[in-house]
Amino acid sequence: MNQSISEPTGDREPVRSPNGFAADCPVRPIFGDITSRWATLVFTALMTRPHRFSELAARIEGVSEKMLSQTLRALTRDGLLIRTATPTVPIQVTYELTALGRDLVPRLKGLVTWVDHHISTIQAAQAAYDADTPIPPAVANRR
Repeated sequence: MNQSISEPTGDREPVRSPNGFAADCPVRPIFGDITSRWATLVFTALMTRPHRFSELAARIEGVSEKMLSQTLRALTRDGLLIRTATPTVPIQVTYELTALGRDLVPRLKGLVTWVDHHISTIQAAQAAYDADTPIPPAVANRR
């Protein structure tokens, strides 16, 4: 993600590569959309087949309808999902991966596999950190 400039070709201006470290870089919001906890679970669910909104809501425990709706909207806007509304009563909305979304899935699947493989080590590190880190009085008083 280092910013680099390619040589101009013909009459066109040089093209700047994204610099994810820059505050105004357009990749930052996309990173946020793709790597959110809910997006990762949406992608995992949609790997196998399209799902209706209600199926996703039931499958992804703990997500509110509002958060799921926002996540699906962002991923659809990014071109990673296709939203299909069927004019029934009530309307059925189905989500599926686009070609771009399917291209992303193996990369996210690698991340999910990595977390699954290392979960016990991560949990041990968290427990050790929590044991060595005192709870600030302001937080302790709220309990």
